[in-house]
Amino acid sequence: MSIRPRIPLAGVLVSLVLVTAGFVYWRSPTPPQAEDRQASLVRGGQLTAGIRSDPKSFNTLVASDESSAIVTSLIQARLVRINRATGELEPWLAEKWEATADGRQYTVHLRPGVTWSDGMPLTSADVLFTLRAARDMSVQSSLADGLIAGGQPIGASAPDPLTVVLSLAAPSGLGLRVLDALPILPRHKLEASLTRGTLRTTWQTTTTPADIVGAGPFLLSSYAPGQRVVLTRNPRYWRKAPDGSALPYLDRVVLEIIPEQNAGMLRLQAGSVDMLQSEVRPEDYVTVRKAEQQGRLKVIELGVGTDADAFWFCLKPEVKKNDARFAFVQRREFRQALSHAIDREEFARTVYFDEAVPIWGPITPGNKAWFTPNVPRYPPDIAKAKALLSGLGLEDRNGNGVVETAAGVEARFTVITQRGISSYERGTTLLKERAARIGVALDIVPLEAGAMVDRLQTSNYDAIYMRPLLSDLDPAGNMDFWLSSGQAHFWNLAQRTPATEWEREIDTLMTEQASTLDPARRHEFFNRIQQIFAENLPVLYFAAPRLFYAHAPRVVHVVPSVLRPPVLWNADSLGVSGPPRSN
Repeated sequence: MSIRPRIPLAGVLVSLVLVTAGFVYWRSPTPPQAEDRQASLVRGGQLTAGIRSDPKSFNTLVASDESSAIVTSLIQARLVRINRATGELEPWLAEKWEATADGRQYTVHLRPGVTWSDGMPLTSADVLFTLRAARDMSVQSSLADGLIAGGQPIGASAPDPLTVVLSLAAPSGLGLRVLDALPILPRHKLEASLTRGTLRTTWQTTTTPADIVGAGPFLLSSYAPGQRVVLTRNPRYWRKAPDGSALPYLDRVVLEIIPEQNAGMLRLQAGSVDMLQSEVRPEDYVTVRKAEQQGRLKVIELGVGTDADAFWFCLKPEVKKNDARFAFVQRREFRQALSHAIDREEFARTVYFDEAVPIWGPITPGNKAWFTPNVPRYPPDIAKAKALLSGLGLEDRNGNGVVETAAGVEARFTVITQRGISSYERGTTLLKERAARIGVALDIVPLEAGAMVDRLQTSNYDAIYMRPLLSDLDPAGNMDFWLSSGQAHFWNLAQRTPATEWEREIDTLMTEQASTLDPARRHEFFNRIQQIFAENLPVLYFAAPRLFYAHAPRVVHVVPSVLRPPVLWNADSLGVSGPPRSN
């Protein structure tokens, strides 16, 4: 999982974003419409998409926000790719591979003739370099958490320029799916930075675009902060269309930075952008359906989302050791009381206008392969919530409506959330009102995406409300979320040793789950993990939205996914059926 503001939950993206590494799909999303397949595609042209915030980095190893993840996915390429529409593992920079019977060694064969965008050949040396860079302590990449099997880093050797042998200390339930999270980087451009210990700060947003080299479908052309990112076709891109012609179809992709959701929707309906980075908001559903009837938009139903808004407290002891509130916040009874204060059916109606289903953990019914309904649930019960707080010594002793300890420490917290997201506004409003009924005071402070991610990554906050994004529906692809040592274990990031016994138990179970090849056993382990999580509630989840996506009719070859970005994940195959846009 990754935290991206998509920690992209190797990891969680923050929907701002939090992000993760592999997946198994619950269902095949809606296939491309027949009219899309038959549309008169114009080779070339420009696609314009709206993104919510400026990218923080063009370095895929350290990018921790959704916008950075989108940009780097257009520039870089992986050895293998998980098709976001089918869940199947596809050859990408690697054309084929073989595995030993015990699942502990994979021989991966690179495609011959692939070059970097600057013309240098892409070889096995680049793969070894990327693995080394992702694990280097000076880089501090969240991707490192996903490159472990049996508690040991995945070993790699290169018998020749087009072959890589990967050795695992134990079998992996994910197999090569783990590599979906690891874009291959150019050794000839970045090795000097790694040697100097400066790779983490290389390829920042101030970097000259021509210095950024990739093997993806597009090249960075320009970046105007607060305005747009422009990418142009990579003439050396290795992938071909089904008819043998060169990909990508598009000449340019322009990512317009549109922080406000209302402004983004207005521009989509007006036709000045072809698509947005995320799904349609519930309050816009009627409007986009009307625009569809008028021929101005196409609307796709994606199904129940696999990610949901979440609420959590900072539980990092070294940060909160001088905070007297930490004594009761770290108790699961306190978090259970808050969970009892929320009516999830009401939450679905109020926050998502009834286009959502109640949930009690991070795995939603949309992830049919891994969801279990058999977890502890917390029905709305104010009396039960108050009793739990009283058991912790929290009572409203002075009659001001806020419970406090005998020493006068109030249950009052600042909740940071991302500015400009309407579902966050409704969600935090409802959460604040319902928490007040049990004497817990929540002050909501909206922040810009970048500031929120910075606060999250430094554990400088009381509580957060946002939507972490799982980039892999298979839990073994989200090890950095589930393991206490993970960079996306966001309520208590990167623990040296498990802070609690329940986290230690999850560490053990997830390690077993990830190294087990038997699907039934993997599900047994993970069902138990979901139960432990729901018992201890390090994060509170309330409802999973039903998702709809809208795009301009001129965009063809659309293959939608419930994961973000719903359409740009397949950008090299997108095209337009009308005249090219120009800014």
